[in-house]
Amino acid sequence: MNADDAKRQLTFEQFARLVLDAVEAAELEYLIGGAVAVWAYAEPRTTRDFDVVVNLPGNRIRRFSEELVKRDMLVPPEVILDLLLQPEGDLPINAIHLYTGLKADIFLQRMGDDYRATTLARRRSVDLGSTIGATYVHAPEDLILNKVHYFSISGQEKHIRDIAAIQAYCGDQLDWPYLHFWLGQLGLQPVWDEVQAAVDKLLG
Repeated sequence: MNADDAKRQLTFEQFARLVLDAVEAAELEYLIGGAVAVWAYAEPRTTRDFDVVVNLPGNRIRRFSEELVKRDMLVPPEVILDLLLQPEGDLPINAIHLYTGLKADIFLQRMGDDYRATTLARRRSVDLGSTIGATYVHAPEDLILNKVHYFSISGQEKHIRDIAAIQAYCGDQLDWPYLHFWLGQLGLQPVWDEVQAAVDKLLG
C-alpha cells in the first residue's frame, strides 16, 4: 500500500487525531465538543462530526494553516482570517481531508464571547483511547449547554439522548447553579424546560 492509499484508509478516529496534531503543533488552546466530547462521559455512539473549539491569536493563523496543509487539509490563512473577523455569526473553519472527505468543524474564540472563553477555561483533560489519546473536552455542563443550543436549532433527538447520558454518568456532580446561570444568559431556559422533560422520560 502506497502513502496515498494509506491516507484513503484513514478512520474517523485517526482523522480526529490528525486535526488535534495540527492544533497542538500550532500551540493553540482548544477543546473537543459535540458527539466526540460525549465519549468522555458516556458510551461512544457513531458519529461523523468532529467539532473543535480553538483560541486562535492572529499571529498564529498562518502557522495553523500550514499545520493543516501538512496533514492534507487545505485551509488558506485568508479564509481563517475572514471567519475570525466576522462581526456576527459562528461559522466554523471547515477542515476537509483531501483523501477521505472527512471534515472537522473548527469553531473560533471571538473577542467579547465570554461564554466560549469560560468553556475553554473549564475544559477537562481526558484520555479518549489509543487512537485519539490524551486531549481536552468540554466540561459536562458546557457540553449540555451546547447540546441544548443545537437542539433548539435542529430539534434532533440525538441531543436529548446525549444530555440524558451525560446526566446519568455525572449525577450529583453536575454544577447545576452554573448550568442554570448560563441557560439564562444564553436565552435557553425555555428550551431547557422541554429538554429536561424529555430527559426525565428517558431516565425514568
